[in-house]
Amino acid sequence: MAGALPLGDPAPSDGRLPGGIRPSADADFGVYLHVPFCRVRCGYCDFNTYTAPELRGARQDQYADTLLQEIALARDVLAEAGPLRPARTVFFGGGTPTLLPAGDLARMLDGVRDAFGIADDAEVTVEANPDTVTDAVVGELARAGVTRLSIGMQSAVPHVLAALDRTHAPENVGQAVQAARSAGLDVSVDLIYGAPGEGLADWRASLETAIGYEPDHISAYALIIEEGTKLARQIHRGEVPAPDDDLQAEMYELADGLLGEAGFGWYEVSNWSRGVEHRSRHNLSYWRGADWWGFGPGAHSHVAGLRWWNVKHPATYAQRLALGESPAAGRETPDDAQRLLERVLLETRIREGMPVDALPSREARRAVAGLVADGLVEGPDAVRGRIVLTLRGRLLADAVVRALTD
Repeated sequence: MAGALPLGDPAPSDGRLPGGIRPSADADFGVYLHVPFCRVRCGYCDFNTYTAPELRGARQDQYADTLLQEIALARDVLAEAGPLRPARTVFFGGGTPTLLPAGDLARMLDGVRDAFGIADDAEVTVEANPDTVTDAVVGELARAGVTRLSIGMQSAVPHVLAALDRTHAPENVGQAVQAARSAGLDVSVDLIYGAPGEGLADWRASLETAIGYEPDHISAYALIIEEGTKLARQIHRGEVPAPDDDLQAEMYELADGLLGEAGFGWYEVSNWSRGVEHRSRHNLSYWRGADWWGFGPGAHSHVAGLRWWNVKHPATYAQRLALGESPAAGRETPDDAQRLLERVLLETRIREGMPVDALPSREARRAVAGLVADGLVEGPDAVRGRIVLTLRGRLLADAVVRALTD
């Protein structure tokens, strides 16, 4: 399970937004649907997920009905605050959404459609463990309106999967990709690099295998050790080595090179796609500061500058909604300094970059020239008024953010 929820102000039991919060009718609106169930807990994971022994009375077979109650509450809250907007993106994340029957996911999607509408050209993504994907499952998802499957591959190398506590059979990734293709879905595969015992040759093998599946999109994330996880405890006890920063940098450079040669262009530090049309529009909405409502235990939401987050445990989440109450645990409205820091942090990660003139101080704008000289920001883009990271800048993105905000 994930760590503690953020600190913030108490959220009202009816879920109403503060009077000054008026969503713009022109702002994009997205929906995130959290499915917090996993068969086993991966040693590196600190997401808000639960295996069967951890559910303490919460039931997977009732989860879709519970989440539909939050959708109904959200519709009333947003209708009171301003005009309802159709969802331009919907994302089922987890956990393992495909642990639920495809019919349950379809009902949840229908709930979004009935409450807000879904845009005709909407991107609708479902995350999936390769072992849970069949022709029948993806066929039902496609008929329900899903357009994209994001497959948790992580690695093609058995000893790396074992180090990550991933239990899926490597060959099932290719079968899952083929099933999604047969149903007419776009396909993304997720990779993780820097696991204990993973060498550069292992990582090359995973990249080449992923490219060979010919997906539309590949995500590659550096392994981060989160406190409280099994892997963190193993490292503290000296049972396995901590990730090597230099090796992870080499792995990133290898990924960018191989993916570029295969026709994938980077559009966010950890994401590559075959053309603009295959970028994850849902994730881009987070990086660009759009509005979204996150449904499910522990899910976070953002509307017109207001942030809030739900109670974490599925049982508590269900109890709140059964009483007709909002599951929100707390909320906040970031001040100007917090919003600036977040904007720099997020917008500098994407290929379009951040406008130089969005920086509030002359000192910050002057820092851009130094970042160009250090090879961290693209010079031609800076001349055109955009802060766009070089390959080296992507490796040192935190240093760029500090230079622009200190």
